[in-house]
Amino acid sequence: MKVIIFGGSGFVGKHLTSYLVKTGNEVVLVSRSKRLSQESLVRYITWSDLQEHVEPLEGADAIVNLTGETINQYWTPKAKTRILESRINSTKNVAYYVQKLKSKPKVVINSSAVGIYGMSESEEFDETSPISNNDFLARIVYEWERAADTIEPYTRLVKLRLGVVFGSDGGALPKMLLPYKLFVGGRMGSGRQWLSWVHIDDLVRLIEFCIINEKVKGPINATAPTPVTNDEFGRAIGSVMGRPHFFPVPSSILRLLLGEMSQMVLNGQKVLPKKAMESGFTFTYPTIDLALKDLLKKIKLSS
Repeated sequence: MKVIIFGGSGFVGKHLTSYLVKTGNEVVLVSRSKRLSQESLVRYITWSDLQEHVEPLEGADAIVNLTGETINQYWTPKAKTRILESRINSTKNVAYYVQKLKSKPKVVINSSAVGIYGMSESEEFDETSPISNNDFLARIVYEWERAADTIEPYTRLVKLRLGVVFGSDGGALPKMLLPYKLFVGGRMGSGRQWLSWVHIDDLVRLIEFCIINEKVKGPINATAPTPVTNDEFGRAIGSVMGRPHFFPVPSSILRLLLGEMSQMVLNGQKVLPKKAMESGFTFTYPTIDLALKDLLKKIKLSS
């Protein structure tokens, strides 16, 4: 296959590129600046190149759009604008390129997020659940998916609703492990808030699954089948690492340190990958214990 990846230099993009190359696929990475690749199956083009001509995208089997400024920053008004615009503008650009192509890709997989369901400690969400736009994260994803919907008239569209992605070399996990390494790990806030997560290896396999499986379209939750509460997650880390889990961090401290971004830590949603599982996808790491044992082993080997 020939796969175009927008945002391939990020954490998920690097893992997806590596996986696709290992399985013999051609990958074209769209980046801001020209780069040389050491892999024969990988080449780079720039956003400015595409403004002049879209021919490098012709003949693609799939386009995967992973672009978007990180939400892990203090949410000032300017930061909120950047976070939203980076997602909307890149998605609109992808839609424009798809429209211009003579040979349309068979599928476009556009990043989204489970934040679209809103926050809840009691509800359970799958792809059939109503969506929300009642908080900042939900509004971002709502507008993000609206922009992605403009792709649908031209090809199959998959909206990849990402949970928290865990890996040994990036993403949220290394930072979340730090308190436990220092023997000061504990629950955040009430500890009852849900964490919907996915192992990076399962995520890249799910993306490939969505590319190959022509019946998969629309929103799909990219989360493991066993979400955990914040307290359960911390206890799992403590158990696997052999570290204590008894230093709680009060909600007030997190709000003081993180501002509005603290809602990412203090709130959550219990999201299930109903569509993936009903479509036949199987998770290598369905539970948090299995995922942490694998990832912590990789972290030890690389240190």
